[in-house]
Amino acid sequence: MSRPRSGLRHNRPFTVFWLGQALSVLGGSVSLLALPLLVLEVTGSLVGMGLITAVSGVFAIATGTFAGHVVDRVDRRRLMIGCDLARALLLGSVPLVWSFGGPRIWLLYLVTALASVLKTLFDVAYVTAVPALVGPDDLIAANGRLMGTFALGTLLGPVVAGFLVAGVGGAWALALDGAGFLVSAASLGWVRFAAREKAAPGPEGTSLREVFVVGFRFLWGHALLRPLTVLLTLLTFVTVGATDLLIFRLQSDLGRDAATVGYVIAVSGAGVVCASFAAGPLRRTLGFGPCWLGSTALIGVAVAAIGTGRSVPLIAAMAALLMFGLTVGGICSMTLRQEVTPDHLLGRVTSAFWTVHNASGPVGAAALTALAARHGIPSTSLAAGALCLLIAASGLLTPLRGSRPGPSREPVAGSGRAPLEPGVGEPRRQPGPGRRG
Repeated sequence: MSRPRSGLRHNRPFTVFWLGQALSVLGGSVSLLALPLLVLEVTGSLVGMGLITAVSGVFAIATGTFAGHVVDRVDRRRLMIGCDLARALLLGSVPLVWSFGGPRIWLLYLVTALASVLKTLFDVAYVTAVPALVGPDDLIAANGRLMGTFALGTLLGPVVAGFLVAGVGGAWALALDGAGFLVSAASLGWVRFAAREKAAPGPEGTSLREVFVVGFRFLWGHALLRPLTVLLTLLTFVTVGATDLLIFRLQSDLGRDAATVGYVIAVSGAGVVCASFAAGPLRRTLGFGPCWLGSTALIGVAVAAIGTGRSVPLIAAMAALLMFGLTVGGICSMTLRQEVTPDHLLGRVTSAFWTVHNASGPVGAAALTALAARHGIPSTSLAAGALCLLIAASGLLTPLRGSRPGPSREPVAGSGRAPLEPGVGEPRRQPGPGRRG
């Protein structure tokens, strides 16, 4: 199948895909709030509400170890449609059971666990689907549009969830969320992905360890993905706890109310929207490495300013700068993986990449909040910001420092192809297709 002509405006399959996923993201954000609220309504227990969040996280991480193997072995479009239909069925079952059998708390935990598995499978396939719908020149613009929509849906989702839960109850709010997944499945049924690249011949293990190692081995053997994975793991250690520092700073140090916190977080969404438009032009002008390292430096400045600022407008502006840096970096790193990874490995590489760098987030959040409780938010934020700047500076000692657009010349170890030389950020892509982030 030939690829659509250049330019997202003329790419109707991508537009259908994008609009369908926009509704899906909005619905997923509704569930994120509606499920814990429903548990709290049934049990009256904060522990029970926290447990359902923990169940979601545990099953998502566990699925990430093998999701890439599944995505690379099956028809990705059919897998995504199947995940959407299964999630619609799961969420729709809650109000039916509630209506005929009364509240069943076990059902909520079961739905959460299975929905987390399906979401992780879908998200890995989602990343591989984008290069199947757009040409190489439009890849970063498409990722920017999807990332911006994802962020907007995440911001609006809790607001919509609040109205739905108040209006029709938590159980029926989940059913309406399920209807959104039906729309997503219908949109995927309309589009067609470009033909898949064939895997090079050779034995590949099927044990859980080997399935994960295949993706990790590619990451570690690639001249740019190796330092990117290491540095992003360190960056995630710092940034996952940044929201906690923001909340503590506003409420504990400055004595502001919850409404002010909500205002600041809402303003931070402007950074995501701006980044979704700016990422493409910035990368085309600067190249991958300077763009990613520059966004990391912006994150460091923002984290330090959030923890030391005393003006709410200043803190809100720095929160927007933080989200701008995180979003530009996320769009650039996702696009790079799509460009340089052979199609038959893209699912496993994405899965390994997410699993490795996301694992440091919970540990970092716990460490950051513990340090803030002991030494105060200003000093902890300054230290966290300095670490971000150190991460950016360390990148200058790696091939990331000169990764600018240019032609491919030399093969990269472990890649099985010759996508780029050290220092080149935008390789030629061979024909064939390729949280979210």
